[in-house]
Amino acid sequence: MSAPIKPTIGSYRRHLLVCTGPRCAADGQAQALYDSLGARFKAAGLDQGALRVKRSRAACFAACKGGPILCVQPDGTWYYGVTEAVMDRIVAEHLVGGEPVREHVFHQAGVPG
Repeated sequence: MSAPIKPTIGSYRRHLLVCTGPRCAADGQAQALYDSLGARFKAAGLDQGALRVKRSRAACFAACKGGPILCVQPDGTWYYGVTEAVMDRIVAEHLVGGEPVREHVFHQAGVPG
């Protein structure tokens, strides 16, 4: 049996995880948000360089209320109720500006609930 090949990945500042499972957003809204991220990141300059953001789909976060649900890592910031307008704010204010959109945060790692 041969040894696995070590993968490589480009550097990035943040990783945006989007729950696209059917339980928190059954209407496909979460998948549509995920699909829009490539263009949004490119327009905001988040597709390359020092601010690059990686994006990934997740099947379930086990937080099945108030979706679509997003998580920004390594910040540990969890968002709920993410609409197109809220996503625009997350991109501009959090991913570019470094400040979470507080009124849509339901959990922040390291902060007592």
